Amino acid sequence: MTPDRYRTFLIFGAPGSGKGTQGRILGHILRFFYFPCGDVFRSIDTRTHLGQEFLKYSSKGELVPDELTVKLWRVRIEQSVESHQFKPDIDFLVLDGIPRNLRQAELMEQVIDVRRVFHLSCPDRSKLIARLKKRALKDNRLDDANEELIWRRLKTYEKISKPLLDFYPPELIVNIDATQAPIQVLLEMVTHIVREKDALMTS
Repeated sequence: MTPDRYRTFLIFGAPGSGKGTQGRILGHILRFFYFPCGDVFRSIDTRTHLGQEFLKYSSKGELVPDELTVKLWRVRIEQSVESHQFKPDIDFLVLDGIPRNLRQAELMEQVIDVRRVFHLSCPDRSKLIARLKKRALKDNRLDDANEELIWRRLKTYEKISKPLLDFYPPELIVNIDATQAPIQVLLEMVTHIVREKDALMTS
Protein backbone atom coordinates (compact mmCIF):
# COMPACT_ATOMS: atom_id res chain seq x y z
CA MET A 1 0.00 0.00 0.00
CA THR A 2 1.45 3.37 -1.07
CA PRO A 3 1.63 5.90 1.82
CA ASP A 4 -0.24 9.22 1.53
CA ARG A 5 3.07 11.06 1.95
CA TYR A 6 6.60 10.00 1.08
CA ARG A 7 8.66 8.94 4.11
CA THR A 8 11.57 11.33 3.91
CA PHE A 9 15.00 12.06 5.34
CA LEU A 10 16.26 15.59 4.69
CA ILE A 11 19.99 16.34 4.49
CA PHE A 12 20.48 19.96 5.40
CA GLY A 13 23.45 22.27 5.75
CA ALA A 14 25.46 25.15 4.35
CA PRO A 15 27.28 24.92 0.99
CA GLY A 16 30.32 22.71 1.44
CA SER A 17 28.93 20.78 4.40
CA GLY A 18 28.90 17.49 2.47
CA LYS A 19 25.19 17.04 1.77
CA GLY A 20 25.69 15.66 -1.73
CA THR A 21 28.39 13.24 -0.62
CA GLN A 22 26.19 11.71 2.06
CA GLY A 23 23.08 11.70 -0.12
CA ARG A 24 24.84 9.85 -2.94
CA ILE A 25 26.12 7.20 -0.51
CA LEU A 26 22.64 6.61 0.94
CA GLY A 27 21.23 6.49 -2.59
CA HIS A 28 23.37 3.44 -3.34
CA ILE A 29 21.86 1.54 -0.41
CA LEU A 30 18.80 -0.61 -1.12
CA ARG A 31 15.47 0.96 -0.06
CA PHE A 32 16.75 4.56 -0.26
CA PHE A 33 15.94 6.84 -3.18
CA TYR A 34 18.21 9.90 -3.31
CA PHE A 35 16.81 12.84 -5.24
CA PRO A 36 18.88 16.06 -5.04
CA CYS A 37 17.23 19.31 -6.10
CA GLY A 38 19.76 19.77 -8.92
CA ASP A 39 18.29 16.72 -10.68
CA VAL A 40 14.95 18.53 -10.94
CA PHE A 41 16.36 21.31 -13.07
CA ARG A 42 18.86 19.20 -15.02
CA SER A 43 16.14 16.93 -16.38
CA ILE A 44 13.40 19.42 -17.27
CA ASP A 45 11.64 18.85 -20.58
CA THR A 46 11.47 22.41 -21.91
CA ARG A 47 8.80 21.38 -24.44
CA THR A 48 6.21 21.03 -21.67
CA HIS A 49 4.16 23.88 -20.20
CA LEU A 50 6.05 23.66 -16.89
CA GLY A 51 9.36 23.54 -18.75
CA GLN A 52 8.47 26.70 -20.66
CA GLU A 53 7.53 28.40 -17.39
CA PHE A 54 10.90 27.44 -15.96
CA LEU A 55 12.73 28.81 -19.02
CA LYS A 56 10.92 32.11 -18.66
CA TYR A 57 12.78 32.73 -15.40
CA SER A 58 16.04 30.82 -15.85
CA SER A 59 16.81 32.38 -19.25
CA LYS A 60 16.79 35.80 -17.60
CA GLY A 61 18.87 34.62 -14.65
CA GLU A 62 15.90 35.14 -12.31
CA LEU A 63 14.98 32.96 -9.33
CA VAL A 64 12.34 30.37 -10.16
CA PRO A 65 9.25 30.98 -7.93
CA ASP A 66 8.80 28.51 -5.08
CA GLU A 67 5.42 27.28 -6.35
CA LEU A 68 6.93 26.44 -9.75
CA THR A 69 9.99 24.80 -8.19
CA VAL A 70 7.82 22.51 -6.07
CA LYS A 71 5.55 21.71 -9.05
CA LEU A 72 8.58 20.70 -11.12
CA TRP A 73 9.86 18.61 -8.21
CA ARG A 74 6.51 16.84 -7.84
CA VAL A 75 6.36 16.01 -11.55
CA ARG A 76 9.86 14.48 -11.46
CA ILE A 77 9.13 12.49 -8.30
CA GLU A 78 5.88 11.17 -9.78
CA GLN A 79 7.80 10.12 -12.92
CA SER A 80 10.27 8.27 -10.70
CA VAL A 81 7.36 6.45 -9.04
CA GLU A 82 5.79 5.56 -12.40
CA SER A 83 9.11 4.20 -13.70
CA HIS A 84 9.55 2.20 -10.45
CA GLN A 85 12.88 3.90 -9.66
CA PHE A 86 11.25 5.08 -6.44
CA LYS A 87 8.87 2.69 -4.66
CA PRO A 88 7.29 4.80 -1.88
CA ASP A 89 5.62 1.80 -0.24
CA ILE A 90 9.02 0.29 0.61
CA ASP A 91 11.58 3.06 -0.04
CA PHE A 92 12.66 6.08 1.97
CA LEU A 93 13.13 9.32 0.07
CA VAL A 94 16.39 11.21 0.69
CA LEU A 95 16.35 14.91 -0.24
CA ASP A 96 19.14 17.47 -0.52
CA GLY A 97 18.66 21.09 -1.61
CA ILE A 98 14.88 21.09 -1.35
CA PRO A 99 13.00 22.49 0.48
CA ARG A 100 15.31 25.47 0.28
CA ASN A 101 13.18 27.96 2.21
CA LEU A 102 10.11 28.18 4.45
CA ARG A 103 7.61 28.60 1.61
CA GLN A 104 8.88 25.48 -0.16
CA ALA A 105 8.69 23.54 3.12
CA GLU A 106 5.05 24.62 3.56
CA LEU A 107 4.18 23.61 -0.01
CA MET A 108 5.86 20.22 0.36
CA GLU A 109 4.31 19.35 3.73
CA GLN A 110 1.33 17.70 2.06
CA VAL A 111 3.67 15.46 0.01
CA ILE A 112 6.53 14.47 2.35
CA ASP A 113 6.47 12.95 5.81
CA VAL A 114 9.78 14.15 7.24
CA ARG A 115 11.20 11.53 9.63
CA ARG A 116 14.57 13.18 10.34
CA VAL A 117 16.42 16.34 9.34
CA PHE A 118 20.14 15.68 9.33
CA HIS A 119 21.76 19.07 9.92
CA LEU A 120 25.39 18.91 8.85
CA SER A 121 26.69 21.68 11.03
CA CYS A 122 29.95 23.61 10.58
CA PRO A 123 30.10 26.84 12.62
CA ASP A 124 33.70 27.42 11.48
CA ARG A 125 33.03 29.05 8.12
CA SER A 126 36.72 29.09 7.21
CA LYS A 127 36.61 25.28 6.97
CA LEU A 128 33.62 25.45 4.63
CA ILE A 129 35.34 28.03 2.44
CA ALA A 130 38.48 25.89 2.22
CA ARG A 131 36.39 22.84 1.30
CA LEU A 132 34.44 24.74 -1.38
CA LYS A 133 37.62 26.15 -2.91
CA LYS A 134 39.18 22.70 -3.03
CA ARG A 135 36.05 21.23 -4.64
CA ALA A 136 35.88 24.02 -7.24
CA LEU A 137 39.51 23.49 -8.25
CA LYS A 138 39.05 19.72 -8.40
CA ASP A 139 35.97 20.10 -10.65
CA ASN A 140 37.70 22.84 -12.70
CA ARG A 141 34.98 25.37 -11.76
CA LEU A 142 37.30 28.29 -11.14
CA ASP A 143 34.48 30.82 -10.70
CA ASP A 144 33.22 28.79 -7.72
CA ALA A 145 36.64 29.18 -6.07
CA ASN A 146 36.06 32.95 -5.75
CA GLU A 147 35.95 33.71 -2.01
CA GLU A 148 33.58 36.66 -2.42
CA LEU A 149 31.11 34.42 -4.27
CA ILE A 150 31.42 31.75 -1.58
CA TRP A 151 30.68 34.26 1.20
CA ARG A 152 27.63 35.44 -0.75
CA ARG A 153 26.34 31.86 -0.98
CA LEU A 154 26.88 31.36 2.75
CA LYS A 155 25.02 34.58 3.60
CA THR A 156 22.12 33.50 1.37
CA TYR A 157 22.00 30.19 3.22
CA GLU A 158 21.98 31.93 6.63
CA LYS A 159 19.18 34.28 5.61
CA ILE A 160 16.91 32.04 3.52
CA SER A 161 17.61 28.37 4.28
CA LYS A 162 18.77 28.14 7.89
CA PRO A 163 15.38 29.27 9.32
CA LEU A 164 14.07 25.88 8.12
CA LEU A 165 15.61 24.40 11.26
CA ASP A 166 12.90 26.21 13.22
CA PHE A 167 10.14 24.97 10.89
CA TYR A 168 10.53 21.30 11.78
CA PRO A 169 9.93 19.98 15.33
CA PRO A 170 13.14 19.93 17.42
CA GLU A 171 12.86 16.17 17.96
CA LEU A 172 13.32 15.61 14.21
CA ILE A 173 16.57 17.61 14.01
CA VAL A 174 19.82 15.65 14.25
CA ASN A 175 22.86 17.92 14.49
CA ILE A 176 26.02 16.33 13.10
CA ASP A 177 29.51 17.83 13.02
CA ALA A 178 30.22 18.15 9.29
CA THR A 179 33.97 18.61 9.85
CA GLN A 180 34.33 14.94 10.85
CA ALA A 181 35.50 12.35 8.35
CA PRO A 182 32.66 11.55 5.90
CA ILE A 183 32.48 7.97 7.17
CA GLN A 184 31.84 9.24 10.71
CA VAL A 185 29.09 11.57 9.48
CA LEU A 186 27.52 8.64 7.61
CA LEU A 187 27.71 6.42 10.70
CA GLU A 188 25.77 8.97 12.78
CA MET A 189 23.12 9.33 10.08
CA VAL A 190 22.72 5.59 9.60
CA THR A 191 22.43 5.03 13.37
CA HIS A 192 19.38 7.32 13.48
CA ILE A 193 17.93 5.83 10.29
CA VAL A 194 18.17 2.29 11.70
CA ARG A 195 16.34 3.41 14.84
CA GLU A 196 13.61 4.92 12.68
CA LYS A 197 13.22 1.74 10.61
CA ASP A 198 13.15 -0.41 13.78
CA ALA A 199 10.42 1.83 15.21
CA LEU A 200 8.38 1.42 12.03
CA MET A 201 8.68 -2.36 12.12
CA THR A 202 7.50 -2.56 15.72
CA SER A 203 4.66 -0.02 15.40
